[in-house]
Amino acid sequence: MTSPALTATVDLGAIAHNVGVLRAASGADVMAVVKADAYGHGALPVARAVLAAGAAELGVAHLTEAAALRAAGIDAPITAWLHTPGADFAGAIADGIDIALSSISQLDAVIAAAHRTGRSAVVTAKVDTGLNRSGVAVDEWADFAERVAKAHVDGSVALRAAMCHLARGDEPDHPLNDAQAQRLDAAVADLTRLGAAPQVVHIANSPAALTRPDLARDLVRPGIAVYGRTPVPARGDFGLIPAMTLTATIALVKRVAAGQGVSYSETWIAPRDTVVAVVAAGYADGVPRLLSGRIRVRIGERMFDGVGRICMDQLVVDLGPDGAGVREGDQAELFGTGASGGPTAKDWADAIGTIDYEIVSQVGTRVVRRYLGERQVGLAAETTETGQ
Repeated sequence: MTSPALTATVDLGAIAHNVGVLRAASGADVMAVVKADAYGHGALPVARAVLAAGAAELGVAHLTEAAALRAAGIDAPITAWLHTPGADFAGAIADGIDIALSSISQLDAVIAAAHRTGRSAVVTAKVDTGLNRSGVAVDEWADFAERVAKAHVDGSVALRAAMCHLARGDEPDHPLNDAQAQRLDAAVADLTRLGAAPQVVHIANSPAALTRPDLARDLVRPGIAVYGRTPVPARGDFGLIPAMTLTATIALVKRVAAGQGVSYSETWIAPRDTVVAVVAAGYADGVPRLLSGRIRVRIGERMFDGVGRICMDQLVVDLGPDGAGVREGDQAELFGTGASGGPTAKDWADAIGTIDYEIVSQVGTRVVRRYLGERQVGLAAETTETGQ
Protein backbone atom coordinates (compact mmCIF):
# COMPACT_ATOMS: atom_id res chain seq x y z
CA MET A 1 0.00 0.00 0.00
CA THR A 2 1.34 3.40 -0.98
CA SER A 3 2.09 5.64 1.97
CA PRO A 4 0.06 8.87 2.05
CA ALA A 5 1.88 12.14 1.47
CA LEU A 6 0.65 13.46 4.80
CA THR A 7 -0.59 11.66 7.88
CA ALA A 8 -2.13 12.96 11.08
CA THR A 9 -1.78 10.17 13.61
CA VAL A 10 -4.38 10.63 16.33
CA ASP A 11 -3.84 8.76 19.59
CA LEU A 12 -7.30 7.98 20.94
CA GLY A 13 -5.70 6.57 24.06
CA ALA A 14 -4.27 10.02 24.75
CA ILE A 15 -7.71 11.55 24.25
CA ALA A 16 -9.22 9.05 26.69
CA HIS A 17 -6.49 9.91 29.19
CA ASN A 18 -7.22 13.62 28.78
CA VAL A 19 -10.91 13.08 29.51
CA GLY A 20 -9.86 11.41 32.75
CA VAL A 21 -7.60 14.34 33.64
CA LEU A 22 -10.47 16.79 33.06
CA ARG A 23 -12.93 14.77 35.13
CA ALA A 24 -10.48 14.50 38.00
CA ALA A 25 -9.45 18.16 37.94
CA SER A 26 -12.98 19.54 37.78
CA GLY A 27 -14.83 16.96 39.85
CA ALA A 28 -17.62 17.12 37.28
CA ASP A 29 -18.97 15.28 34.27
CA VAL A 30 -17.53 16.24 30.90
CA MET A 31 -19.22 17.58 27.79
CA ALA A 32 -16.46 17.01 25.24
CA VAL A 33 -16.45 19.61 22.49
CA VAL A 34 -15.99 17.98 19.08
CA LYS A 35 -16.82 20.94 16.84
CA ALA A 36 -14.77 21.72 13.72
CA ASP A 37 -14.19 18.01 13.07
CA ALA A 38 -12.97 17.61 16.65
CA TYR A 39 -10.43 20.41 16.24
CA GLY A 40 -9.13 18.67 13.14
CA HIS A 41 -8.78 15.27 14.82
CA GLY A 42 -11.89 13.64 13.30
CA ALA A 43 -15.29 14.11 14.91
CA LEU A 44 -16.67 10.59 14.77
CA PRO A 45 -13.64 8.63 16.03
CA VAL A 46 -13.07 11.22 18.75
CA ALA A 47 -16.75 11.23 19.75
CA ARG A 48 -16.70 7.47 20.17
CA ALA A 49 -13.44 7.60 22.10
CA VAL A 50 -14.48 10.31 24.57
CA LEU A 51 -17.80 8.64 25.30
CA ALA A 52 -16.06 5.31 25.85
CA ALA A 53 -13.67 7.13 28.19
CA GLY A 54 -16.49 8.47 30.36
CA ALA A 55 -17.54 11.77 28.82
CA ALA A 56 -21.25 12.26 29.43
CA GLU A 57 -22.13 14.49 26.49
CA LEU A 58 -20.85 16.10 23.31
CA GLY A 59 -20.83 19.72 22.21
CA VAL A 60 -20.66 21.18 18.71
CA ALA A 61 -21.16 24.57 17.11
CA HIS A 62 -23.43 23.79 14.16
CA LEU A 63 -26.54 21.65 13.88
CA THR A 64 -25.05 20.00 10.79
CA GLU A 65 -22.20 18.69 12.95
CA ALA A 66 -24.68 17.26 15.42
CA ALA A 67 -26.77 15.70 12.64
CA ALA A 68 -23.70 13.95 11.21
CA LEU A 69 -22.92 12.40 14.59
CA ARG A 70 -26.50 11.23 14.99
CA ALA A 71 -26.49 9.74 11.49
CA ALA A 72 -23.34 7.81 12.43
CA GLY A 73 -25.11 6.25 15.41
CA ILE A 74 -24.02 8.50 18.29
CA ASP A 75 -26.94 8.53 20.74
CA ALA A 76 -25.39 10.49 23.63
CA PRO A 77 -26.70 13.99 24.41
CA ILE A 78 -25.38 16.53 21.89
CA THR A 79 -25.68 20.30 22.28
CA ALA A 80 -25.25 22.73 19.36
CA TRP A 81 -24.98 26.46 20.01
CA LEU A 82 -24.33 28.48 16.85
CA HIS A 83 -27.27 29.01 14.52
CA THR A 84 -27.80 31.20 11.49
CA PRO A 85 -31.21 32.26 10.12
CA GLY A 86 -32.93 29.36 8.42
CA ALA A 87 -31.20 26.71 10.55
CA ASP A 88 -32.87 23.30 10.38
CA PHE A 89 -34.47 23.34 13.81
CA ALA A 90 -37.08 20.80 12.72
CA GLY A 91 -34.32 18.35 11.84
CA ALA A 92 -32.59 19.03 15.14
CA ILE A 93 -35.82 18.34 17.03
CA ALA A 94 -36.26 15.06 15.15
CA ASP A 95 -32.65 14.11 16.00
CA GLY A 96 -33.08 14.95 19.68
CA ILE A 97 -30.35 17.61 19.58
CA ASP A 98 -30.20 20.07 22.47
CA ILE A 99 -30.53 23.46 20.77
CA ALA A 100 -28.75 26.22 22.68
CA LEU A 101 -30.63 29.48 22.17
CA SER A 102 -29.01 32.92 22.05
CA SER A 103 -32.00 35.17 21.30
CA ILE A 104 -35.76 35.53 21.35
CA SER A 105 -35.82 35.19 17.56
CA GLN A 106 -34.11 31.80 17.81
CA LEU A 107 -36.55 30.75 20.52
CA ASP A 108 -39.48 31.78 18.33
CA ALA A 109 -38.08 29.82 15.38
CA VAL A 110 -37.62 26.70 17.52
CA ILE A 111 -41.15 26.97 18.94
CA ALA A 112 -42.51 27.28 15.39
CA ALA A 113 -40.54 24.19 14.34
CA ALA A 114 -41.84 22.30 17.37
CA HIS A 115 -45.42 23.16 16.42
CA ARG A 116 -44.82 22.05 12.82
CA THR A 117 -43.32 18.73 13.83
CA GLY A 118 -45.64 18.08 16.75
CA ARG A 119 -42.65 17.35 18.98
CA SER A 120 -41.16 19.18 21.93
CA ALA A 121 -37.76 20.75 21.33
CA VAL A 122 -34.93 20.17 23.79
CA VAL A 123 -33.25 23.51 24.44
CA THR A 124 -30.52 25.23 26.44
CA ALA A 125 -30.61 28.87 27.49
CA LYS A 126 -27.25 30.28 26.43
CA VAL A 127 -26.77 33.42 28.51
CA ASP A 128 -24.39 36.23 27.58
CA THR A 129 -22.77 36.90 30.93
CA GLY A 130 -19.90 39.04 29.69
CA LEU A 131 -18.28 37.62 26.56
CA ASN A 132 -20.57 39.76 24.37
CA ARG A 133 -20.56 37.24 21.59
CA SER A 134 -23.41 34.73 21.23
CA GLY A 135 -25.85 34.27 24.10
CA VAL A 136 -29.03 36.04 25.22
CA ALA A 137 -28.17 39.70 25.74
CA VAL A 138 -28.71 41.38 29.10
CA ASP A 139 -31.42 43.71 27.78
CA GLU A 140 -33.32 40.74 26.30
CA TRP A 141 -32.93 38.31 29.16
CA ALA A 142 -36.06 39.08 31.21
CA ASP A 143 -38.33 38.75 28.16
CA PHE A 144 -36.49 35.64 26.94
CA ALA A 145 -36.72 33.97 30.35
CA GLU A 146 -40.48 34.52 30.56
CA ARG A 147 -41.04 33.27 27.00
CA VAL A 148 -38.88 30.17 27.31
CA ALA A 149 -40.45 29.31 30.67
CA LYS A 150 -43.93 29.66 29.18
CA ALA A 151 -42.94 27.44 26.25
CA HIS A 152 -41.48 24.94 28.71
CA VAL A 153 -44.69 24.85 30.73
CA ASP A 154 -46.89 24.43 27.65
CA GLY A 155 -44.62 21.69 26.26
CA SER A 156 -43.34 23.40 23.12
CA VAL A 157 -39.82 23.12 24.51
CA ALA A 158 -38.12 21.19 27.26
CA LEU A 159 -35.63 23.56 28.85
CA ARG A 160 -32.85 21.15 29.71
CA ALA A 161 -29.84 23.33 30.43
CA ALA A 162 -28.33 26.76 30.95
CA MET A 163 -24.84 27.76 29.89
CA CYS A 164 -22.47 30.64 29.33
CA HIS A 165 -18.97 31.01 27.94
CA LEU A 166 -16.08 32.55 29.82
CA ALA A 167 -14.30 35.52 28.29
CA ARG A 168 -11.14 35.18 30.41
CA GLY A 169 -11.07 31.54 31.43
CA ASP A 170 -7.41 31.33 30.45
CA GLU A 171 -6.71 33.89 33.20
CA PRO A 172 -7.97 31.75 36.11
CA ASP A 173 -7.79 34.49 38.75
CA HIS A 174 -9.45 37.21 36.71
CA PRO A 175 -12.51 38.59 38.55
CA LEU A 176 -14.65 38.43 35.41
CA ASN A 177 -14.75 34.63 35.75
CA ASP A 178 -16.51 34.89 39.11
CA ALA A 179 -18.77 37.67 37.84
CA GLN A 180 -19.86 35.58 34.86
CA ALA A 181 -20.58 32.58 37.07
CA GLN A 182 -22.68 34.75 39.39
CA ARG A 183 -24.64 36.10 36.42
CA LEU A 184 -25.37 32.62 35.14
CA ASP A 185 -26.42 31.47 38.59
CA ALA A 186 -28.79 34.46 38.73
CA ALA A 187 -30.22 33.51 35.34
CA VAL A 188 -30.77 29.94 36.54
CA ALA A 189 -32.57 31.35 39.60
CA ASP A 190 -34.81 33.39 37.28
CA LEU A 191 -35.71 30.30 35.26
CA THR A 192 -36.34 28.28 38.40
CA ARG A 193 -38.63 30.98 39.79
CA LEU A 194 -40.56 30.93 36.50
CA GLY A 195 -41.10 27.18 36.72
CA ALA A 196 -38.44 26.09 34.23
CA ALA A 197 -35.49 25.03 36.34
CA PRO A 198 -32.62 23.74 34.15
CA GLN A 199 -31.56 20.17 34.82
CA VAL A 200 -27.97 20.86 33.75
CA VAL A 201 -25.79 23.97 34.14
CA HIS A 202 -22.35 24.41 32.59
CA ILE A 203 -19.83 27.23 32.55
CA ALA A 204 -16.27 25.93 32.52
CA ASN A 205 -14.24 25.68 29.33
CA SER A 206 -10.85 23.92 29.17
CA PRO A 207 -8.84 26.34 31.35
CA ALA A 208 -11.59 26.68 33.95
CA ALA A 209 -12.12 22.91 34.05
CA LEU A 210 -8.46 22.46 34.91
CA THR A 211 -7.90 25.40 37.25
CA ARG A 212 -11.27 26.46 38.71
CA PRO A 213 -13.24 23.46 39.99
CA ASP A 214 -15.37 25.94 41.94
CA LEU A 215 -16.84 27.07 38.61
CA ALA A 216 -17.90 23.56 37.64
CA ARG A 217 -21.61 23.10 37.98
CA ASP A 218 -23.15 19.93 36.55
CA LEU A 219 -20.77 19.69 33.60
CA VAL A 220 -17.53 21.15 32.31
CA ARG A 221 -17.26 21.85 28.62
CA PRO A 222 -13.64 21.42 27.51
CA GLY A 223 -12.43 21.68 23.96
CA ILE A 224 -8.71 22.00 23.33
CA ALA A 225 -7.71 20.18 26.54
CA VAL A 226 -9.46 17.04 25.27
CA TYR A 227 -6.84 17.01 22.51
CA GLY A 228 -3.96 17.39 24.93
CA ARG A 229 -3.12 21.05 24.36
CA THR A 230 -2.67 23.07 27.53
CA PRO A 231 -4.98 26.08 27.72
CA VAL A 232 -2.91 27.82 30.42
CA PRO A 233 0.74 27.25 29.42
CA ALA A 234 2.06 29.24 32.38
CA ARG A 235 0.65 26.57 34.70
CA GLY A 236 2.10 23.61 32.85
CA ASP A 237 0.56 20.79 30.86
CA PHE A 238 -1.65 19.41 33.69
CA GLY A 239 -0.65 15.89 32.65
CA LEU A 240 -2.42 16.22 29.31
CA ILE A 241 -1.05 14.26 26.35
CA PRO A 242 -1.15 15.83 22.86
CA ALA A 243 -3.13 13.51 20.64
CA MET A 244 -2.02 14.46 17.13
CA THR A 245 1.30 13.93 15.37
CA LEU A 246 1.56 15.38 11.86
CA THR A 247 4.02 13.78 9.46
CA ALA A 248 4.77 14.25 5.77
CA THR A 249 6.73 12.28 3.21
CA ILE A 250 10.00 13.49 1.67
CA ALA A 251 9.07 13.81 -1.99
CA LEU A 252 12.48 14.76 -3.39
CA VAL A 253 16.11 15.13 -2.32
CA LYS A 254 18.35 17.30 -4.50
CA ARG A 255 21.55 19.32 -4.53
CA VAL A 256 21.56 23.10 -4.56
CA ALA A 257 24.72 25.03 -5.41
CA ALA A 258 26.01 27.91 -3.31
CA GLY A 259 24.39 31.18 -4.35
CA GLN A 260 21.21 29.58 -5.69
CA GLY A 261 17.81 30.64 -4.33
CA VAL A 262 15.13 28.28 -3.06
CA SER A 263 11.36 28.61 -3.56
CA TYR A 264 9.32 31.68 -4.53
CA SER A 265 11.03 35.07 -4.50
CA GLU A 266 14.31 33.40 -3.50
CA THR A 267 13.98 34.55 0.11
CA TRP A 268 16.72 32.05 1.02
CA ILE A 269 19.98 31.81 -0.87
CA ALA A 270 22.15 28.76 -0.27
CA PRO A 271 25.28 29.98 1.58
CA ARG A 272 27.22 26.87 0.47
CA ASP A 273 26.72 23.82 -1.67
CA THR A 274 24.03 21.86 0.12
CA VAL A 275 21.33 19.23 -0.16
CA VAL A 276 17.67 20.06 0.32
CA ALA A 277 14.58 17.93 0.83
CA VAL A 278 11.18 18.76 -0.58
CA VAL A 279 8.48 17.87 1.97
CA ALA A 280 5.00 17.12 0.63
CA ALA A 281 3.13 19.57 2.89
CA GLY A 282 2.12 23.18 2.43
CA TYR A 283 -0.29 25.85 3.50
CA ALA A 284 -3.22 24.03 1.86
CA ASP A 285 -2.55 21.28 4.40
CA GLY A 286 -2.42 23.57 7.41
CA VAL A 287 1.27 24.56 7.44
CA PRO A 288 1.05 28.35 7.85
CA ARG A 289 2.88 30.34 5.17
CA LEU A 290 3.96 32.65 7.98
CA LEU A 291 6.24 29.83 9.16
CA SER A 292 8.43 30.36 6.08
CA GLY A 293 12.02 30.51 7.27
CA ARG A 294 10.93 29.62 10.82
CA ILE A 295 9.71 26.04 10.64
CA ARG A 296 11.86 23.17 11.89
CA VAL A 297 11.08 19.52 11.20
CA ARG A 298 12.43 16.29 12.57
CA ILE A 299 13.64 13.57 10.21
CA GLY A 300 14.85 10.52 12.04
CA GLU A 301 16.53 11.79 15.19
CA ARG A 302 17.66 15.14 13.79
CA MET A 303 16.07 18.55 13.42
CA PHE A 304 16.33 20.50 10.18
CA ASP A 305 15.51 24.09 9.29
CA GLY A 306 12.92 24.98 6.70
CA VAL A 307 14.24 27.34 4.03
CA GLY A 308 12.47 29.58 1.54
CA ARG A 309 8.80 30.23 1.17
CA ILE A 310 6.28 27.59 2.21
CA CYS A 311 4.13 26.83 -0.84
CA MET A 312 0.60 25.52 -1.19
CA ASP A 313 1.67 21.88 -1.43
CA GLN A 314 5.31 21.71 -0.35
CA LEU A 315 8.08 23.13 1.75
CA VAL A 316 11.84 22.78 1.61
CA VAL A 317 14.33 21.93 4.37
CA ASP A 318 18.11 22.25 4.32
CA LEU A 319 19.82 18.92 5.01
CA GLY A 320 23.35 20.28 4.89
CA PRO A 321 26.22 19.46 2.52
CA ASP A 322 26.20 15.72 3.20
CA GLY A 323 22.40 15.29 3.01
CA ALA A 324 22.35 13.69 6.49
CA GLY A 325 21.43 10.33 5.01
CA VAL A 326 17.88 11.48 4.25
CA ARG A 327 16.18 9.67 1.38
CA GLU A 328 13.07 10.17 -0.67
CA GLY A 329 10.19 8.42 1.03
CA ASP A 330 11.47 9.16 4.54
CA GLN A 331 9.04 10.75 6.97
CA ALA A 332 9.36 14.26 8.37
CA GLU A 333 7.64 14.99 11.67
CA LEU A 334 6.10 18.44 11.39
CA PHE A 335 4.70 18.50 14.91
CA GLY A 336 3.92 16.00 17.62
CA THR A 337 3.92 15.52 21.36
CA GLY A 338 7.33 17.06 21.92
CA ALA A 339 8.09 14.26 24.37
CA SER A 340 11.39 13.40 22.67
CA GLY A 341 12.37 16.90 21.66
CA GLY A 342 10.51 17.14 18.37
CA PRO A 343 8.52 20.15 17.17
CA THR A 344 5.07 20.87 18.62
CA ALA A 345 1.98 22.72 17.49
CA LYS A 346 2.72 25.25 20.22
CA ASP A 347 6.14 25.88 18.66
CA TRP A 348 4.37 26.80 15.44
CA ALA A 349 1.84 28.96 17.25
CA ASP A 350 4.50 30.81 19.23
CA ALA A 351 6.54 31.45 16.09
CA ILE A 352 3.70 33.22 14.29
CA GLY A 353 1.82 34.78 17.19
CA THR A 354 -1.26 32.59 17.34
CA ILE A 355 -2.55 29.68 19.47
CA ASP A 356 -2.16 25.96 18.98
CA TYR A 357 -5.96 25.65 18.81
CA GLU A 358 -5.71 27.27 15.37
CA ILE A 359 -2.80 25.11 14.28
CA VAL A 360 -4.42 21.72 14.90
CA SER A 361 -7.85 22.74 13.63
CA GLN A 362 -6.37 23.90 10.30
CA VAL A 363 -4.85 20.54 9.39
CA GLY A 364 -6.24 20.09 5.90
CA THR A 365 -8.53 17.66 4.16
CA ARG A 366 -5.75 16.00 2.12
CA VAL A 367 -4.20 14.74 5.32
CA VAL A 368 -5.03 11.11 6.11
CA ARG A 369 -6.13 10.65 9.73
CA ARG A 370 -4.76 7.47 11.26
CA TYR A 371 -6.18 6.35 14.61
CA LEU A 372 -4.31 4.51 17.33
CA GLY A 373 -5.52 3.13 20.63
CA GLU A 374 -9.08 2.23 19.71
CA ARG A 375 -8.86 -1.04 21.62
CA GLN A 376 -7.47 0.88 24.58
CA VAL A 377 -10.62 2.99 24.80
CA GLY A 378 -12.97 0.08 24.21
CA LEU A 379 -13.69 0.51 20.51
CA ALA A 380 -13.81 -2.19 17.88
CA ALA A 381 -10.57 -2.00 15.91
CA GLU A 382 -7.02 -1.36 17.00
CA THR A 383 -5.92 0.90 14.14
CA THR A 384 -7.86 2.48 11.30
CA GLU A 385 -7.06 5.00 8.62
CA THR A 386 -9.47 7.49 7.12
CA GLY A 387 -8.94 9.95 4.31
CA GLN A 388 -10.97 13.06 5.04
